[in-house]
Amino acid sequence: MARKSIKQRVVIVGGGFGGVKAALELVDDARFEVSLVSPDENLRYYPTLYRTATGGKYANSSIPYAVLFKDWPISLIKDSVTTIDRKAKTITTETGAIIEYDVLILGLGVVTNYFGIPGMSEFSYSIKSQQEVERFKAHLHQQLIDENRPDLNYVIVGAGPTGIELAGSLPGYLRQIMANHGVNHKKFSVNLVEAAPKLLPRLPKDSSKMVSRQLKKLGVAVYTNSVVEGEDVNSLKVNGNAIPTESVVWTAGVMNHPFFASNNFAIMNRGKVAVDVYLKADDNIYVIGDNANTPYSGLAQTAIRDGTFVANNLKRVADGKEMKSYKPKKGISVIPAGPNWAAVVWGRFRIYGWAGYALREAADFIGFHDLEPWGAAAKQWLTEFEHQDNCPVCTISKNSD
Repeated sequence: MARKSIKQRVVIVGGGFGGVKAALELVDDARFEVSLVSPDENLRYYPTLYRTATGGKYANSSIPYAVLFKDWPISLIKDSVTTIDRKAKTITTETGAIIEYDVLILGLGVVTNYFGIPGMSEFSYSIKSQQEVERFKAHLHQQLIDENRPDLNYVIVGAGPTGIELAGSLPGYLRQIMANHGVNHKKFSVNLVEAAPKLLPRLPKDSSKMVSRQLKKLGVAVYTNSVVEGEDVNSLKVNGNAIPTESVVWTAGVMNHPFFASNNFAIMNRGKVAVDVYLKADDNIYVIGDNANTPYSGLAQTAIRDGTFVANNLKRVADGKEMKSYKPKKGISVIPAGPNWAAVVWGRFRIYGWAGYALREAADFIGFHDLEPWGAAAKQWLTEFEHQDNCPVCTISKNSD
């Protein structure tokens, strides 16, 4: 009697771009038994969260795992990992569950880092999740309801891609909801604060200048070489000066997930996990995406490539072939800065303005297709042109148009 083949148990921890992509690549291969562990029920599509934060459809930046893996044989476990037993080849979760693995893929993402600045964690807002986006939007609308005016200053701390994207879309959104609330003649200021000498510190100077010029055209006040020193309930202290505000959004800092340090992974200078040429951090343990110490970690494109790379190597091993070595690839930066305007940086190649924005729309469509079939990706992409606000005043105003 022929011996029944034993499936290899692949446990993927983290439901971000890298983890989801690895699962999608393996779930249709009968040689693997795939489990995905995540505290969430949806994939956060980070590139469009800024749209959701400024009136866009919630569905545009959130894709349920149940939809992504519909009809596929995968175990979806809503939980958070706490510890790992390398000898027993198990992980333990927050609820006390013990999960066995043959191969472990870790793509937990990063957590917010406030650099110990007093008051930032208590009083600032963030847009890194749907819950944080909803809290920020609720604040914007409730302030108009309670005080019948906008804030004097809306301050975005951090001029990386997220800060730029939010700064470019926030002025128009504020004017829109102010009109809905009948307070459209009141003045306000949107301020972008960056500690570095220029916006987008990782990009070339010429691109930084073009983005800065575009934001200033939109009425955004740009402050570089500006260090945030603290926040209280009604002000932000920057370079020794207090800016009156109740609306500060922190986009400035992240750090690696604390799971790795607390579980004795080798941590490199950037705070990322040391990995070899196969993205292995230990026997049968792979670390991908934002967590891995690779040249371009921190980008969605990198996480997706990492997930695909590890999955393909696992298939090669199952086929009796040797694994391939990892080759880092620099991605294309496409950063929107206001309506119908984006900066594209691809090596020495630059595009600014409407053409750049068109490329960003195309990139989003391709990004959705990296995770979904063409039909579902098209449906997801079309939500970029829809609006949603959970505000009764704005709902009434919209229905009366």
